Amino acid sequence: QVQLVESGGGLVQPGGSLRLSCVASGSVGFSIYDMAWYRQVPGKQRELVAGISGGGRTNYAASVKGRFTVSRDNAKNTVYLQMSGLKPEDTATYYCFTKRVTRDYWGQGTQVTVSS
Repeated sequence: QVQLVESGGGLVQPGGSLRLSCVASGSVGFSIYDMAWYRQVPGKQRELVAGISGGGRTNYAASVKGRFTVSRDNAKNTVYLQMSGLKPEDTATYYCFTKRVTRDYWGQGTQVTVSS
């Protein structure tokens, strides 16, 4: 049973930065599994923001490419999302995600609000 706990959200002004963290517990062999960050605003579908494979390959949504960086520290069972150049349209609840053969796992989410 994998548990994902996000942290690092908050209120930030446009142009500012935040770093989100997601710690995975109960995850044997964390380093081999793909991890991802999604975000969701009320009334809209959850969308993929960034992903990182077990081998460290990354992919990004077009809307965040060049502004966000996903990384992982396998020794700490943690994945990060460094967000810079934040815009009001980045306001959302951000979720950490991973999957195993039998099921998907989601964190509880952390709120990011970009506003002046």
